[in-house]
Amino acid sequence: QVQLVESGGGLVQAGGSLRLSCAASGRTFSTYAMGWFRQAPGKEREFVAAISTSNGVTYYADSVKGRFTISRDNAKNTVYLQMNSLKPEDTAVYYCAADPAFVAVRTRPRSWGQGTQVTVSS
Repeated sequence: QVQLVESGGGLVQAGGSLRLSCAASGRTFSTYAMGWFRQAPGKEREFVAAISTSNGVTYYADSVKGRFTISRDNAKNTVYLQMNSLKPEDTAVYYCAADPAFVAVRTRPRSWGQGTQVTVSS
Protein backbone atom coordinates (compact mmCIF):
# COMPACT_ATOMS: atom_id res chain seq x y z
CA GLN A 1 0.00 0.00 0.00
CA VAL A 2 1.01 3.57 -0.56
CA GLN A 3 1.09 6.14 2.26
CA LEU A 4 -0.48 9.53 1.48
CA VAL A 5 -0.03 12.94 3.12
CA GLU A 6 -2.08 15.95 2.05
CA SER A 7 -1.16 19.61 2.46
CA GLY A 8 -2.23 23.01 1.19
CA GLY A 9 -5.62 23.43 2.81
CA GLY A 10 -6.67 26.64 4.49
CA LEU A 11 -9.12 29.53 4.60
CA VAL A 12 -9.89 31.45 1.41
CA GLN A 13 -12.54 33.90 0.30
CA ALA A 14 -15.14 32.97 -2.28
CA GLY A 15 -13.71 33.36 -5.77
CA GLY A 16 -10.20 32.61 -4.58
CA SER A 17 -7.86 29.71 -5.31
CA LEU A 18 -5.99 27.02 -3.44
CA ARG A 19 -3.70 24.22 -4.52
CA LEU A 20 -3.72 20.98 -2.58
CA SER A 21 -0.79 18.58 -2.68
CA CYS A 22 -0.63 14.91 -1.82
CA ALA A 23 2.77 13.32 -1.31
CA ALA A 24 2.96 9.55 -1.66
CA SER A 25 5.54 7.18 -0.24
CA GLY A 26 7.03 4.27 -2.08
CA ARG A 27 8.67 3.66 -5.41
CA THR A 28 5.53 2.53 -7.21
CA PHE A 29 3.64 5.83 -7.28
CA SER A 30 3.47 5.86 -11.08
CA THR A 31 1.50 2.59 -11.04
CA TYR A 32 -1.33 4.09 -8.95
CA ALA A 33 -4.30 6.01 -10.19
CA MET A 34 -4.87 8.96 -7.86
CA GLY A 35 -7.98 10.75 -6.71
CA TRP A 36 -9.41 13.44 -4.49
CA PHE A 37 -12.54 13.20 -2.38
CA ARG A 38 -14.15 15.62 0.05
CA GLN A 39 -16.46 15.45 3.02
CA ALA A 40 -18.48 18.40 4.28
CA PRO A 41 -19.93 18.48 7.80
CA GLY A 42 -22.98 16.26 8.08
CA LYS A 43 -22.53 14.89 4.56
CA GLU A 44 -21.11 11.75 3.05
CA ARG A 45 -17.69 11.68 1.47
CA GLU A 46 -17.94 12.44 -2.25
CA PHE A 47 -15.70 12.01 -5.26
CA VAL A 48 -14.05 15.15 -6.65
CA ALA A 49 -11.43 14.23 -9.27
CA ALA A 50 -9.18 11.43 -10.46
CA ILE A 51 -6.19 10.95 -12.73
CA SER A 52 -4.90 7.79 -14.33
CA THR A 53 -1.40 6.40 -14.05
CA SER A 54 0.77 7.29 -17.00
CA ASN A 55 -1.36 8.84 -19.72
CA GLY A 56 -2.97 11.46 -17.49
CA VAL A 57 -6.60 10.77 -18.27
CA THR A 58 -8.71 12.81 -15.85
CA TYR A 59 -12.25 12.60 -14.53
CA TYR A 60 -14.19 15.17 -12.52
CA ALA A 61 -17.38 15.47 -10.56
CA ASP A 62 -19.87 17.75 -12.30
CA SER A 63 -19.80 20.14 -9.33
CA VAL A 64 -16.12 21.00 -9.88
CA LYS A 65 -15.73 20.60 -13.64
CA GLY A 66 -14.15 23.69 -15.18
CA ARG A 67 -12.98 25.01 -11.79
CA PHE A 68 -10.70 22.27 -10.42
CA THR A 69 -7.73 20.63 -12.14
CA ILE A 70 -6.01 17.43 -11.02
CA SER A 71 -2.44 16.74 -12.09
CA ARG A 72 0.46 14.55 -11.06
CA ASP A 73 4.24 14.64 -11.04
CA ASN A 74 5.50 11.06 -10.98
CA ALA A 75 9.09 12.22 -10.45
CA LYS A 76 8.01 13.88 -7.19
CA ASN A 77 5.49 11.21 -6.14
CA THR A 78 2.92 13.97 -5.83
CA VAL A 79 -0.60 14.64 -7.03
CA TYR A 80 -2.13 18.11 -7.02
CA LEU A 81 -5.60 19.61 -7.00
CA GLN A 82 -5.74 23.18 -8.27
CA MET A 83 -8.98 24.75 -7.09
CA ASN A 84 -10.13 28.00 -8.69
CA SER A 85 -13.30 30.08 -8.37
CA LEU A 86 -13.94 28.54 -4.99
CA LYS A 87 -17.43 28.66 -3.52
CA PRO A 88 -18.62 28.35 0.08
CA GLU A 89 -20.12 24.98 -0.83
CA ASP A 90 -16.60 23.71 -1.57
CA THR A 91 -15.89 23.87 2.16
CA ALA A 92 -14.92 20.37 3.30
CA VAL A 93 -12.12 18.11 4.41
CA TYR A 94 -10.31 17.02 1.25
CA TYR A 95 -8.82 13.53 1.08
CA CYS A 96 -6.26 12.11 -1.29
CA ALA A 97 -6.80 8.54 -2.47
CA ALA A 98 -4.88 5.91 -4.42
CA ASP A 99 -5.67 2.66 -6.17
CA PRO A 100 -4.00 0.66 -8.93
CA ALA A 101 -7.25 0.79 -10.94
CA PHE A 102 -8.66 4.01 -12.42
CA VAL A 103 -12.25 2.88 -11.92
CA ALA A 104 -11.64 1.87 -8.31
CA VAL A 105 -9.91 5.14 -7.38
CA ARG A 106 -13.18 6.92 -8.16
CA THR A 107 -15.35 4.57 -6.11
CA ARG A 108 -13.51 2.40 -3.55
CA PRO A 109 -9.84 3.37 -3.37
CA ARG A 110 -7.55 1.17 -1.29
CA SER A 111 -5.49 3.94 0.29
CA TRP A 112 -6.48 7.24 1.91
CA GLY A 113 -4.68 10.23 3.31
CA GLN A 114 -5.60 11.87 6.60
CA GLY A 115 -7.32 14.86 5.00
CA THR A 116 -6.81 18.62 4.86
CA GLN A 117 -9.40 21.25 5.70
CA VAL A 118 -10.54 23.74 3.07
CA THR A 119 -12.80 26.56 4.21
CA VAL A 120 -14.29 29.05 1.77
CA SER A 121 -15.83 32.16 3.30
CA SER A 122 -18.59 34.14 1.61
